[in-house]
Amino acid sequence: MVLYPAFPNPFNPVTILRYNLPKDGLVNITIYDMMGRIVRTLENGKQAAGLKSIQWNATNDVGHPVSAGPYLYTIQSGYFKQTKKIVLLK
Repeated sequence: MVLYPAFPNPFNPVTILRYNLPKDGLVNITIYDMMGRIVRTLENGKQAAGLKSIQWNATNDVGHPVSAGPYLYTIQSGYFKQTKKIVLLK
């Protein structure tokens, strides 16, 4: 699996997370604040192999806008897990 850098980064109001899934599998993509708290779960389900992208519009799981600042996003599928940093500017 390959997790590409988010674009744009820094961003406002939307960033795109891209990844390449080499085979079908369960995928979890989660946004965390710098304290490790879950801000938003973008994906949590089975996906077919291929190049994928998903947008984050700087909102939390209940649809409220989040504060400006740094966030972490993690993608997990099978034994693969990777985390990268993104920055929301306001």
